[in-house]
Amino acid sequence: MREAPSVEHGPTTQTDARPSLAQRRKEALRFEIAAEAVRLFAAQGVTATTGEQIAQAVGISARTLWRHFPTKESCVLPLLSAGLESAIDQLGDWPPDTGLLDYFTGLCRTGVLPAAAPVILDLIRMTSTDPALRAVWLQAHDDALPVLGELLAGRTGGSPGDLRIKVHAATLNGALRAAAEDFAHRYGDDPDAAGSEIAACLLDALRAASEGLPY
Repeated sequence: MREAPSVEHGPTTQTDARPSLAQRRKEALRFEIAAEAVRLFAAQGVTATTGEQIAQAVGISARTLWRHFPTKESCVLPLLSAGLESAIDQLGDWPPDTGLLDYFTGLCRTGVLPAAAPVILDLIRMTSTDPALRAVWLQAHDDALPVLGELLAGRTGGSPGDLRIKVHAATLNGALRAAAEDFAHRYGDDPDAAGSEIAACLLDALRAASEGLPY
């Protein structure tokens, strides 16, 4: 596993709401790298795949690859983060007078929740058997925690640093992760699995979270 000499960290501050053309191209390249990494990981295994092979599949130099990602496993982070970002975007429209379960139930009924791409489901399944990919999956959720904390704090008027809000953010985060893993393992091999199945896994996870500890 090769380490990059230097890596860019964190989002770039924007003066405009819309990302620049350079940033959009950069983001598109990162997703292309992620997709090729998953394809190679699935075809020949994570251990047998090199960063140089991923770069060659994308049509870039290895040096360019390492400028975007510190390790070959971290190449998949954009795909893992995308689903979380989509869920958080949905939470941004959560009405203040509606409970979380009621809100997601409504989204499920209207078919708003997006279908999971097969490449992402393949990747989530691989995170259960490869420790390095598992670490990237957990990193994606760890990165989402402050965003969820800010969102929940905004609804209650509290602080993201409050213990209660941090626990609620971690609970919601864990429910999203468990639902994604459950769906990937139960329905990932079924190309006809509908969005309703994703919704069912999510609602089951949220209900379990809302019930609290059973003791």
